[in-house]
Amino acid sequence: MALENTSAERIQELVEKQRAFFATGTTLDIKWRKEQLKAFNNGLKKWEKPLCDALWQDLHKSREEAFITEIGLVYGEIGEAIRKLPRWASRKRKGTPLTVLPSASYIVREPLGCTLIVSPWNYPVQLLLNPLVGCIAAGCTAILKPSPYVPHVSKVLEDMVADTFPEAFVACVQGNRLVNGELFKHRYDLVFLTGSPSLGRIAMEAQSQYLTPMVLELGGKSPCIVDKDANLKLAARRIAWGKCLNSGQTCIAPDYLFLHEDIKDAFIEAFKKELAGLYPDGTEKSDFFVHIVKESAFERLESYLADGKIVAGGHHDKSRLWMEPTLLDGVSPDAPVMQEEIFGPIFPILTFKDREEVVKFVRGREKPLAFYYFGASAAAWDIIGKTTSGGACINDTIMHIANSKVPFGGVGNSGMGSYHSERSFLAFSHERAVIKSPTWIDLPFRYMPYKLFGIIKKMLMLSAE
Repeated sequence: MALENTSAERIQELVEKQRAFFATGTTLDIKWRKEQLKAFNNGLKKWEKPLCDALWQDLHKSREEAFITEIGLVYGEIGEAIRKLPRWASRKRKGTPLTVLPSASYIVREPLGCTLIVSPWNYPVQLLLNPLVGCIAAGCTAILKPSPYVPHVSKVLEDMVADTFPEAFVACVQGNRLVNGELFKHRYDLVFLTGSPSLGRIAMEAQSQYLTPMVLELGGKSPCIVDKDANLKLAARRIAWGKCLNSGQTCIAPDYLFLHEDIKDAFIEAFKKELAGLYPDGTEKSDFFVHIVKESAFERLESYLADGKIVAGGHHDKSRLWMEPTLLDGVSPDAPVMQEEIFGPIFPILTFKDREEVVKFVRGREKPLAFYYFGASAAAWDIIGKTTSGGACINDTIMHIANSKVPFGGVGNSGMGSYHSERSFLAFSHERAVIKSPTWIDLPFRYMPYKLFGIIKKMLMLSAE
């Protein structure tokens, strides 16, 4: 199935329609936004089964995994936004320093305006619709661009959006990189993009002429460290689960293993056992193991198998885009598998004697989106304090994305900005400072020729203490 590229004329039409609609002020009304969020929730319920069916067609993703990792998360975000929107959007009274009295200080959260949301293929429902929740809650309009690599999902998303929202408010466009290029020519008040660092650079360069603010979720090579005092059985299970989720095609998947040399062999054996526990009949015919998205991605992954010695897994079938979870030992840090984000079920293994080796290695590379450490708590906090990443887990993988009370986002090459829950609302909002001054009094301190400068200086110094 191939999707037809949305024409440049149609994109122009949608941008103009949404700018005109935003200018009416309709989206400023909190009650109206809540109604749209409720319509969104109802639309998701209506289209849940077609979305699950499409995820199976494009990615061999089971209904269970589709709900847990995609649709269920969107329901959660919508529900929280409906409940908390009045509080999120309310005017905030802030403290006022002595030098500004008797004025009052406020923050007003207002919508940025017309936005573009670009999503990838690996979690095509969650990563398109979760940002949309924040967009609607904040009072913005949105043009949505799903991925062409999951055509069945993208078509259902297009139909769902058209069935749920007026296109002057939310609309979906389809197509390949040419369509991305057309989209990036237009001015937006925010671009929210999840994808590769290279796509992020293209978007930033195109939008730099407009000084468009951006939220970029870009990924990277997320290290997974297993220290000598880790609970190997538990570590192996949680790491195997994190790597097998979506067949490793997850932006926060543990990308490579850093094993303490004293436990390397024991961990490999534990990993094999735990993997067998997750898939008693193997992954080849399992309904709970996602396949690789396309041939070119499969061929790239297949080429990595030559970068080390296969000590677990290694079987694959290009005709069905299936690749077994694989451990690669004896991998050079300079090998191709260690240069690019793997985005598949291959795990290269590096070893270390001292944690400082890990710190030096991680800090010598681009900042990752995630960081995973298995071992004692004190050592975990020490190594986290000496490195940086978008997010991190101690004695776990992936789970930091599941808590909407903490930010999800990248740093450096792995992205900028964060979202989830209220942060999604804030990502699409401008916090506007407002000072309200009374008219019943007009203190002379600020006026030229500053006859009371001595008093002003003392007040400023007091407020600085």
